[in-house]
Amino acid sequence: MSRSATPSTSGAATPQARRLEDRVAVVTGSSSGHGRAIALALAAAGAAVMCCDLRKSPLPGGFEAEIEVDTDDLIRRNHGRADFETADVTVAQDMHTVAQRAVKAFGRLDVWVNNAGIFVVNASVVDETEEAWDRTMGINVKGTWLGCKAAVAAMREQEVRGRARGRIVNIGSIAGEIGQADLGAYSASKGAVHNLTRALAIECAPLRINVNAVAPGYFATAMNRGFFDDPEALAGIHDLHPWPELGTPDDIGAAVAFLASDDAGWITGAILPVDGGVTAK
Repeated sequence: MSRSATPSTSGAATPQARRLEDRVAVVTGSSSGHGRAIALALAAAGAAVMCCDLRKSPLPGGFEAEIEVDTDDLIRRNHGRADFETADVTVAQDMHTVAQRAVKAFGRLDVWVNNAGIFVVNASVVDETEEAWDRTMGINVKGTWLGCKAAVAAMREQEVRGRARGRIVNIGSIAGEIGQADLGAYSASKGAVHNLTRALAIECAPLRINVNAVAPGYFATAMNRGFFDDPEALAGIHDLHPWPELGTPDDIGAAVAFLASDDAGWITGAILPVDGGVTAK
């Protein structure tokens, strides 16, 4: 296989049936990477998307096509419905405001995707700082928890549509399922996201709210740029994957669109790896 190039996201989801027609979705961390691909995939499937992030524009250094165009603007340019709200996932009021704005703008809230997350640094348990640990856990775990709180508070008040009142999709990581050296804080945070997903799936089942998670493998995003620009690191990433080529954030978008749809109506509490077979080893 070629190791000289990294696949880039196309900037738009693969065309598919509009199985989310007239649904309303919130995507946190929607400006870049997985969040952008998820927002585009949901919009391509017919959903109105409330994008939210700390910044409206994609992070510099990303692999996105049309990186000069903001996510919500790109959705509208492709004849979809979208809006944007500046929000910090670690602030409870911000999350509730996003939920309220989605309902006010589009009528209800069918899908909430907790995508916002960070990876700070590779470091041993001795060298990783307390500040890095706290920041990682604050955004990846508390941010996901606050997003779930806001989503459930809104969804439980609305009528059932199809088989569900709403669907929550959390973005975890294969780092939450397998051990990796020098990733203590990140691995712990994503493991927490996975088990929060399972716990809330049980709690929210009587409300008819599905709660699932997608666990990405190694993808080219601005957050991971250093790994993909380093030929030795890139070769190592290729070697981890049984699949002949690497995936793109569009693969994460497609997985989320599936879990957000009626096709996944009886799936809850699942952690779906999208990793080219890494965790199958």
